[in-house]
This record gives sequence, structure tokens and C-alpha cells, in this order.
Amino acid sequence: MTVLLSCPLGFQVNRCEPRLITPAKPTPYETKLLSDIDNQQGLRFHVPFIMSYKNNPSISSKQNDPVEMIIDALSRALEFYYPLAGRLREVQNKKLVVDCTGEGFLFVEANAKITLDELGDAILPPCPFLDEFLFNVPGSDGILGSPLLLIQVTRLSCGGFIFALRLNHTMCDTFGLVQFLKAVGEIAQGKDAPSSPPVWERQLLNAREPPIISCTHHEFDDTIDPLCLKSSATIQRSFCFGPNEIKALKDHLPPHLSTCSSTFEVITACVWKCRTISLEMNPKQIVRLSCTVNALGKHNNVFLPPGYYGNTFAYPAVVSTAERLCNSPLGYAVELVKKSKAKMSEDYLRSMADFAEIRGRPPLAMKGMSDFIVSDNTRTGLGGIDFGWGKPVYAGVAKSIDLISFYVRKTNKEEKYEILVPLCLPLSSMERFQQEFKKMISLDKVEMSSYICNSY
Repeated sequence: MTVLLSCPLGFQVNRCEPRLITPAKPTPYETKLLSDIDNQQGLRFHVPFIMSYKNNPSISSKQNDPVEMIIDALSRALEFYYPLAGRLREVQNKKLVVDCTGEGFLFVEANAKITLDELGDAILPPCPFLDEFLFNVPGSDGILGSPLLLIQVTRLSCGGFIFALRLNHTMCDTFGLVQFLKAVGEIAQGKDAPSSPPVWERQLLNAREPPIISCTHHEFDDTIDPLCLKSSATIQRSFCFGPNEIKALKDHLPPHLSTCSSTFEVITACVWKCRTISLEMNPKQIVRLSCTVNALGKHNNVFLPPGYYGNTFAYPAVVSTAERLCNSPLGYAVELVKKSKAKMSEDYLRSMADFAEIRGRPPLAMKGMSDFIVSDNTRTGLGGIDFGWGKPVYAGVAKSIDLISFYVRKTNKEEKYEILVPLCLPLSSMERFQQEFKKMISLDKVEMSSYICNSY
């Protein structure tokens, strides 16, 4: 059956019935344990990604259907990544295992009467057509007992296509996903096996014996009262940071910071401060910032075998009062961002696993608007995924998720490096955020003092 959908731009999407993609050959029927990093309650959600590809006339007419080629490559890649074709189950002490049943993951084939040029920036986060390009198959979005991936490939009238995907985050992070998609791309282009064989070995990131909480984990501190808004209605918008915006922000910093602060640190400081001002909270409210940091960075001394595709990051948090963050120069926020990143080490990652083991895998305490989580997805390698049509025009997370902002590249072109920050806020706060953002990136080097207006 084909379902016909109409979208605000005036184009139609013809969607076929969802089907399951299973491994091309029989795979081991077994149960595999996830790591104590994978097992965290804070990772039990789905992340949507979207990628756009141009038509490639060089592909022979007999092999130019992206749907059939990608389905075949996915099925063959699952021979090696067969846990992704299984189902999650919770066992004793809230631990997760994946039953490698070979049931497969969901795939949706679709066609849309629109071109990439006509879509334009609508493909960027927050993508207004995500529901059309990534159909939420009823009953598929659970964490336990559901397909671990949902993929939709939508052919466009220009010959290009949209590749959209939803990932159960407990199975892997973006780097692990990229490893799998690279394998799919290699097989789609003629290889018999991935150049980097997958490695499970999730026990390498289990809690120590005995477990020891050796670091402070503000992200799990439930004694901090989060700001909960009376209205839950929020909107999403993205904010673009190019060379001019970065330069303007660095002009707000003292010399010792402007010369040694990364683009990520400056952007995060700006967004966190503007966001806090926009929410007009009690000056004494404790605000938290958590930066996701990959443990495999060169400074963190976490060594895992090549091919490991589980979650390998932590989200160390820093705290401040809203009053101090809003009324201090931008450099104060930059210093806190640096502090969050500097917390990451092998000991911090092990301590986080031990914390989960000792405390019974509690959820993240960051659950109010006074909390903010950022994840840099600009260098994950997603922009290098080639199924035979070349690199994608855009590749990244499709939207922000509640308190989490995923930084993505606006375009895959090296010569035009701009970063998009999707943000989720109440409507009135979003308007104030835009005003503060404009002040922050103005050419005026004298930082304007901000204060919090509140009704407390």
C-alpha cells in the first residue's frame, strides 16, 4: 500500500509500507551485554538524522536506484553488524542486553515530487518536513523490544534522494553509527566486507571491581532543583555561526582567552548565556551546562580496539547561579565550558560507570529548563558517508531534543564552514534569545551588561 502525503511546500510524498531489513545471511543467535556506559538511563531515547544527496549521472542506469542499492548494502552490512538487527531487553539491575534474533530493522521506501534545490534550507535543523522524510512507524519508537533503527530513503524528482534515520542511542553514539554507515557505503560500492571490522567487547567499559565514585558528577546531582516552566509549549529554531560571528564573539574576550578558545567553546558560552538570560529565571537559580565529550580524544587516555562501535562519551557538567552567568562577561562562561571539557578523562568515564552501578542506574538529573546539554556533531564523519552518489549536501542530526542541542555543519562544503545550533525554547524566551544573540555578535566590543527580570 502507498500512502499519499501533502506538505506545506506543496509537494507530495508517496510512502510504501514499512518492511524489515534482515541480515543477508544467517547470523549468530545469541545475547550480548551492553556496557555500563550504554546502559545509562540518560541514553534511552532515539536520535533522528537526515542526509541529502544529489543525483549522480555517472551511475549506470541499471544501478541508479538508491533504494534498491541501499537496501542490498544494508542487508549485507548486517551480516557484520548483526546486533543492530536484534531487540533490546532489560535484565537484572536495569541492565540492557541485545538479543541477536536477526529480526531486522525498519525500512521505508518513498518518493517525493520535489527537488533538492526547491527544498533549499528546509532540510536543515529543525527540519520542518522530518515527519515526511522519516515516518514514525506506529509502535516502533520504544526502547525495549523494538527495532533498533528506522531508515527511510525518499527519491526526489531531481534524481537525488533523502536518507533519514532514527537511532536507538543505547546501541551506539554518532561515531559508532558513522562506522556502520561507512560499511554500508563501502558494500554499496562493491566491497564484500567493511574495511574496519566491527568489534563488540562492551565489557571494556563496564564498572570497575569494586566500583568507586572517584569524581564529582553534577549531571546526576538531584539535590539541585531544576526550573520547570508552567507551560510546556516550546518551539525550535537554529542559529548560524560563521567566521564573522565567531570573530565578534572573540572580540568580547580578554586576550588570554580569545587566542586559546576553540570555536566550540565560544559558541557554547554564547548560547548558554543568551539562553539563560532569555528564560528570565530567579537570580539564585542554579544553572547547569553539560558538554558531551568523547572519551577517545587524544588527551583522555581511553584506549579501545579499532572497530568498537558502542557509546564512548560522558557529559561532565558545570554549575553557576543564573545571576552570575548572566551578569558576568562572556569570558566567565567560556572558562566554565573549558572546565566541563577538561573534566573528561579515563577516570571520569570509569567513575561515571561506577556511579551508575552503585546508584542503580539513575536518570540524568538534568531535566529542567535551567539545564542545558550540548553535543558537537560537526566532526563525526557523517558528512563523508558515500553510498555511490558522492558525499551528502547536508548530513547531521535533524533537530534538537528537549534540553539537548546538537551542533551541525550547515553545509558539507569545506570552503564554507558554518555551524548551526538548533535550540528548543518557549516562544517568548526564543524571542528574547534572538535579541540577546544579536547583541552578542554585534561589532561593539564593549560587552553589554545583562540582568535577569523575574517575577519571584
